[in-house]
Amino acid sequence: MVIVDTDEAVALTQDRLAEEGGTMGDLLGHLRNRISPTLVGDPQWERVLECARKHPITMGALPFGFELPLHEPLPQADFGVSLTSKSRPAAYFRERALADETARAVTRLFEVMDAEGSPLREIVGRKLMLEYDIGSAGDSERSFPGMFLRPGERPILGACGQADDVSLVVDELVACVGWQTSDAERKSAVRAYLAQPEDTRLDSFGIFPSRSRSIRLAVMGFKTRQELGSYLKNTEWPGEIPAVESVITRFRERANIVRTGVNLDVREDGLGPTLGLTLIVRQRYTKDSRYWLDGLTDWDPFLEALSHEDLVVPEKLAALAGWVSKPTILFAKSGRYVLLRGIHHIKLVIDGNELREAKAYVFMVISAAVAP
Repeated sequence: MVIVDTDEAVALTQDRLAEEGGTMGDLLGHLRNRISPTLVGDPQWERVLECARKHPITMGALPFGFELPLHEPLPQADFGVSLTSKSRPAAYFRERALADETARAVTRLFEVMDAEGSPLREIVGRKLMLEYDIGSAGDSERSFPGMFLRPGERPILGACGQADDVSLVVDELVACVGWQTSDAERKSAVRAYLAQPEDTRLDSFGIFPSRSRSIRLAVMGFKTRQELGSYLKNTEWPGEIPAVESVITRFRERANIVRTGVNLDVREDGLGPTLGLTLIVRQRYTKDSRYWLDGLTDWDPFLEALSHEDLVVPEKLAALAGWVSKPTILFAKSGRYVLLRGIHHIKLVIDGNELREAKAYVFMVISAAVAP
């Protein structure tokens, strides 16, 4: 039993899911018994379903999943989906563009990607990820999701002179939600890129239209604590670098951390003070056909290391340990599917001089391209 990780496999799965009909809410409804109520409680699950019902079921052919706050006692989650231009879900968003601001932004971005000789497509391809604040939104309305692009086609590497690529992606992402482009913001993003050492990559760009304006950059591939500390100093990050180094040091003592990444909030006046820290226990490469396949025990050492942090809720960590599972066969009226579940990454959030949050990003993906 294998999943064929190709565009044809995704298209086949979308066609089959279209036969099923319904929404992502219907799909998630069938998967509820596979998601621990310790991680997503029933009231919170209803909020996730409410959001998922606004998306076509065909989006299940690409990874979807949850952001799980391991430091938060409440069993809540944010919801994430992904889609590509020139696909069934893209057509759904185009049909809704006149009435829905998210669909309008997605459609604007896909029009840029689909243009002949698109410079944006040459960098990021055709894929877009959406992240909805649900659990983290509290009682406020945050209907406009975060939007993320990954330079998977032409990776943006440190010390490789790709400042123009950085500027282009920032400008197109900002423009799709109707924000005015900002020279100062663009320069801040380029400055953060130019400070990157060799053998690091600018892994993703994100914006959160429902939050205070900033550009979220994910920079991955730092080899040592000292290398990351030098980078933060060179970018004039206003936070406490010793606090970051302290977290890295104690996790390295507990687990084999192969690389480190950071999430930075770029603003017109420079970088924001909050830092997301991603400690990598297994290298992932976008073009790898097994990108979404975790070994069943890959995350065990890191979860054990995380269990020593006082802010982490032990019951959530125990439930998370059972998230990664073997590929599972599902049966539906349109035929047979395989379900994958895994942990994409875990982010540690440092604010002020201490670790304040720990968030797990988990995914599910189904495929109709199942080998006998």
